[in-house]
Amino acid sequence: MIAELNERSREIFRLIVEAYCDTGDPVGSRTIARRMTQSLSPATIRNVMADLEDAGLLFSPHTSAGRLPTDAGLRLFVDGILEVGNISAEERKQIEAQCAGSSRSVDQVLEEATTTLSGLTGFASLVFAPKTDSPLKHIEFVSLSPGRGLVVLVTESGVVENRLISVPMTLPPSALVQATNFLSARLVGRTIKEAHSEIVAELESHQAQLDELTQKVVESGLATWSGDGSDTDASGTLIVRGQAKLLEDVTALTDLERIRSLFEALETKNEMLKLLSLADDADGVQIFIGADNNLFNVAGCSMIVGPYRNDTNHIVGAIGVIGPTRMNYARIIPMVDYTARMIGERFR
Repeated sequence: MIAELNERSREIFRLIVEAYCDTGDPVGSRTIARRMTQSLSPATIRNVMADLEDAGLLFSPHTSAGRLPTDAGLRLFVDGILEVGNISAEERKQIEAQCAGSSRSVDQVLEEATTTLSGLTGFASLVFAPKTDSPLKHIEFVSLSPGRGLVVLVTESGVVENRLISVPMTLPPSALVQATNFLSARLVGRTIKEAHSEIVAELESHQAQLDELTQKVVESGLATWSGDGSDTDASGTLIVRGQAKLLEDVTALTDLERIRSLFEALETKNEMLKLLSLADDADGVQIFIGADNNLFNVAGCSMIVGPYRNDTNHIVGAIGVIGPTRMNYARIIPMVDYTARMIGERFR
């Protein structure tokens, strides 16, 4: 449709969307007249705005009020008119700092990355990361203090996971060595999922003499990590940061019910898998705008999502930002893209 707009209509439409993204308020003809480089009367601008409204790109929320872009209009703007900017050197440093560090677990990196992205954009951020199913290269239990231990998992793809666990206060250090030896013989070179059934079978038939720590790890920790990969299985992690920032900006949304519905949708794993599937079908950052996409079908909200990939170029998760449709797309799109790429580097 963008090709059907003449230069004057395209310029007026662009200025309306940009003004809306700045303020969240309906945009009138006088505001556009002041922003235009060429001299046009408010009456001429109103005629163009009426044509844009007839085309389904604008709507008027009240009689005699200014216009707002529809979801379809925002989609047209993002796809055909928007000029994406660049993030600053300082913003790059902040993102790189939160995504670096081989000593931190993947979950820690993802949590800090979402917190940073939320802080930089001023909106809620989210990340979805399926639990790793890569074969293990190394597993080890480390004693930290009475009642606390650390499980170190290193996958063949190079991902390091450190997980704190509670252990019996009287557990001797030798039990940690026994647990390491027992699980190493069964897990190294295999995924936890692959080895899970065999280990559980040994427990049930008493073929293995296991100490209290090993039983606890297998029965609780490994059962949690393994999953069966089904749609109903919670085999992925969804982290959302900065919800309060989205709730603060209710003047542009005017309906908290929309936000509640959005977060309910985000908590449904099936919807997140759809998101990853859609991201996998195209390169780079994906933009979901309000009800023009059936992923969430929530008017008044937009989501910008960037997938991140492992060393085999497979998508292993996605990170993004949720906010009102009037968010600054030109600024936020490159932030999401850069954060996704930095997290991808961490998975390599």
